[in-house]
Amino acid sequence: MANKVQSSTALLEETPVILPGHDFETVTETVAEIPLSKRFPLGWIGVLLIGLLLAGMLQMALGYLLIKGIGIWGNNIPVGWAFDIINFVWWIGIGHAGTLISAILLLFKQQWRMSISRFAEAMTIFAVACAAIFPVFHTGRPWLAAYWLFPYPNAMGLWPQFKSPLIWDVFAVSTYATVSIVFWYVGLIPDLATLRDRAASKVKAKIYGIFSLGWRGSARHWHRYEVASLILAGLSTPLVLSVHTVVSFDFAVSVIPGWHATIFPPYFVAGAIYSGFAMVLTLAIPVRRFYGMESLITMRHIDNMAKVMLATGLMVGYGYAMEAFFAWYSASPHEKFMMYNRMFGPYGWSYWTLISINVVMVQFLWLKAVRSNTVLLFIMSIFVNIGMWLERFVIIVTSLNRDFIPASWGMYYPTQWDFMTFFGTIGLFLTLFLLFLRFMPMISIFEVKTLLPQGKIKADHHAH
Repeated sequence: MANKVQSSTALLEETPVILPGHDFETVTETVAEIPLSKRFPLGWIGVLLIGLLLAGMLQMALGYLLIKGIGIWGNNIPVGWAFDIINFVWWIGIGHAGTLISAILLLFKQQWRMSISRFAEAMTIFAVACAAIFPVFHTGRPWLAAYWLFPYPNAMGLWPQFKSPLIWDVFAVSTYATVSIVFWYVGLIPDLATLRDRAASKVKAKIYGIFSLGWRGSARHWHRYEVASLILAGLSTPLVLSVHTVVSFDFAVSVIPGWHATIFPPYFVAGAIYSGFAMVLTLAIPVRRFYGMESLITMRHIDNMAKVMLATGLMVGYGYAMEAFFAWYSASPHEKFMMYNRMFGPYGWSYWTLISINVVMVQFLWLKAVRSNTVLLFIMSIFVNIGMWLERFVIIVTSLNRDFIPASWGMYYPTQWDFMTFFGTIGLFLTLFLLFLRFMPMISIFEVKTLLPQGKIKADHHAH
């Protein structure tokens, strides 16, 4: 037993969270060089142009929607919720990994989170921004959405319907977005001050100086920073569980077979973390290679994220199995037909594709050889995101297209405007993320310094 513990400890020590050879100066230099550089890499410009092109397509699709109405989408009766709600749930799910890495792993003092927390938090904010587009435009009159959804004192005494989970969504997602933005910004302040102090350009020094809020790194500043971070982490932690739980209530409180399931809240949360970590891998693997960050985002990070994906992928697989079991054990003809339709109906291809990806393919993550192969992991992470999008497609479309009354059955076909809006939000996300990489420190400089031997000596000295 002792030998096993020693060997597992030795394995962890083989892949440290930061590679040897770094000191305080090299960490600052490596991270701060990117936003302070005058050079715009050609690869970055090329991907940004693709992002801008797709974001322009989103603008065109939404502009046309404002003129013609949501009839340009493929939504119909009986499939009244389609691409818009699928994409909303998918984007909200992607945002979960950032909050999980930042808040929960911070409270559990997991050191491996430090190199990836900054861009995972940024990813969360951009994903929530993309998600918000869909329900707002689904109302058909986005300029009236806030008027309809938020309570305000008015002479008519009209209030939103608080018994509706759609209103719960408004509060859950807006709280989630607010806390995530504040948490991200507070974490940036010490590093923005570092950029301010190192900036050669007066304009950059001025801009970073404004946003660093007069940070001088005094003991009082650090004390207040640590207190604020812990409070925000404490606020964010329940949000990880609550936001997707509330999103799952949009479906679970209805009586539609395929939606009316008590397992939805934990199943949705696990799926959200699964897709969120897949997106972190999709972004981290090329970014660390392109910017030469292999010494700060090591294979230890990649391996840990792959393990989280494996664990949450198994939870998601359990959710699929329970859905099938409930359909059989309930003895409800409607539930049985729903599952039969899901597996062998006209959209059966989507169900079996998601099972192949989310349940079968993820089993390869048991192998260390797969977890240590960044090319394979990058491909798998993209497939997991496709699989999780298909999961939302299956839940929404196959549950609605054949309901209780056969006379009302109908097929759903997305239009070009559905695809343009969806791919447009991917472009918006990509554009925002690339701008973040170029103008902000993508890795938390001061947190990574605490991982260095010099940082540990100072911490020990203060402890004594």
